[in-house]
Amino acid sequence: MAVQTRAIVAAGLVLAAAAGFGIYLGARELGHTLPIPSASRGCVVEADGRVALNAEQMANAATIAAVGIRRKMPERAVVVALATAFQESRLRNLPDGDRDSIGLFQQRPSQGWGKPEQIRDPRYAATKFYNALKKVRGWEQMEVTVAAQRVQKSAFPNAYQQWADESEVLTRALLGNATGAVACTVGREPAMRGTAAAAALTAGLKLDWGKLETSVPAELTGLAVPTTDPQAGWRYAHWLVSHADDHGVKTVRFGDLQWTADGGTWAPVKGAAATPHQVVAEVFAD
Repeated sequence: MAVQTRAIVAAGLVLAAAAGFGIYLGARELGHTLPIPSASRGCVVEADGRVALNAEQMANAATIAAVGIRRKMPERAVVVALATAFQESRLRNLPDGDRDSIGLFQQRPSQGWGKPEQIRDPRYAATKFYNALKKVRGWEQMEVTVAAQRVQKSAFPNAYQQWADESEVLTRALLGNATGAVACTVGREPAMRGTAAAAALTAGLKLDWGKLETSVPAELTGLAVPTTDPQAGWRYAHWLVSHADDHGVKTVRFGDLQWTADGGTWAPVKGAAATPHQVVAEVFAD
């Protein structure tokens, strides 16, 4: 009788495990949910649509878009890349995943994507994705999910399409096709301060965008980025706000608008001249 009981329990555990795995697979393929940003920290992107992300997701999305622009990829490529990262990791730089999958795009070292430490670098991972996408003949005319699948070769080939709308909103904002479209609220205690924050912010900006001239404003601790046109200006401004939480950014100003960490929104600049030819970021003081 005891043997029979143990057999029944074991069978039940196997069924429960199988059911749980099935739920996991279904959620991975069909679940269209994002972590809800907390009231004190999070980002909202509004550009002919609305997307809410937490600070980590927003920073990773901005890096993916910047790498695409730096590599002169068309707007459609950024949409495909973001939709892929949405599905694979929810825009999080995961330390592991299915089998040996790693990072934003869940790329596998065993499949030739690179060494684990390389894939963990969001810039490297994004570059590898764009390189692979360029090799797909006719990807520009494909649906988002088809183009993504040609690169990823996922067990769920139709899952990427569910993130196309969110990815298009993010792409419009991060490519500078919308004004004041990325608004983030950061925590009361910044991750970094002072000259260390300014140096890290400058380094991150150049890693994402490549060779980029910056200067140090005389009146504040931070950096200034020259711009040639409004689109370029908003690309940098939105990137800076996207990385505000992890680099201690206090304010970002471009043109006649300014974003502040306290309010988390863009508003007209009061009592100061507009800055149409440069984006100015200030970090929290020591």
